[in-house]
Amino acid sequence: MADAPIPGPITDVHTALGATFAEFGGWSMPVSYSGTVAEHTAVRESVGLFDVSHLGKASVTGPGAAAFVNRCLTNDLDRIEAGRAQYTLCTDASGGVIDDLIAYRVSDDDIFLVPNAANTAAVVAALAAAAPEGIEVVDRHREYGVLAVQGPRSAEVLTQVGLPTEMGYMSFADADVDMGGATRRVRVCRTGYTGEHGYELLPAWDDTAAVFEAVLAAVTEAGGLPAGLGARDTLRTEMGYPLHGHELSLDISPVQARCGWAVGWKKPEFFGRDALLAEKEAGPRRRLWGLTATGRGVPRADCRVTTAAGEDIGVCTSGTFSPTLKQGIALALIDSAAGIADGDTVVVDVRGRGLECEVVAPPFVALRTS
Repeated sequence: MADAPIPGPITDVHTALGATFAEFGGWSMPVSYSGTVAEHTAVRESVGLFDVSHLGKASVTGPGAAAFVNRCLTNDLDRIEAGRAQYTLCTDASGGVIDDLIAYRVSDDDIFLVPNAANTAAVVAALAAAAPEGIEVVDRHREYGVLAVQGPRSAEVLTQVGLPTEMGYMSFADADVDMGGATRRVRVCRTGYTGEHGYELLPAWDDTAAVFEAVLAAVTEAGGLPAGLGARDTLRTEMGYPLHGHELSLDISPVQARCGWAVGWKKPEFFGRDALLAEKEAGPRRRLWGLTATGRGVPRADCRVTTAAGEDIGVCTSGTFSPTLKQGIALALIDSAAGIADGDTVVVDVRGRGLECEVVAPPFVALRTS
């Protein structure tokens, strides 16, 4: 019998709000409250509040912790200073992606990581196996909650509850704020997974309910909504952001997934460096593209992609109806040998029906993180 999904820190709060739940990464998380399209629209036009506490948390500490992490993960941690965060990848020797994650540079001796829920243990294990004496790698999955406040009114919302907002993209700050009758320490970072101006909050696990409820009151006053993982998925797909297990995996490299920008190619060392350099030099055998449906229909993950002549050239990794564009969109891995280019037409097999789609380089909608 499969293990029951793990409840997050504020399941009771979501239940009281009328949320529907689903298992994600082994955790029971809210999928929607008022409906995915309404929640998606709130984030694009106003503000939305997500509970994403299923995301992992881990720390790497000790003398030279930043230098150690930089020898392991793909991106160049030396590009950022203390108080900034960085998107990076943990790859294996073959160049496959164990996980994509955010690394917070607290100091030269303290790196805080936020990996995906299902991959936290694997990331911790990979780093711990490589750690020299004096470097400690600790899984802190249930020590912190993670909330995301996303949308054009997100700064207004955080200001109202007393949290800092004046920081550059991918910067973070720790703040003590009175919420629910007590002082709560919250880490605030200018990051997100929606393409909108937004923030991610990391309170202590046991403080998550008080922080969520205080922020939700401000979100509601600003005309926003609580939002679930359904809207999170449609928002990230519109941006072409990868989801591990779909656009990134042990079988899908950063080069194939257009994530080469998150690789420090000039670094002398990181997991999988030789394999990724060889793939980059030779050219990937397949490449991630965006697809926009030109007719009625919605492409979905695992749908096959063919040429107009019926030649099988790839597969959709994610697909959804875009509430912003009002049409079906997808991300797809397409064989490089097919010679597909931006603006070409391909056909997606949607339950036996051919759906014509235009090939585009993601994102599908404009980035508004600044």
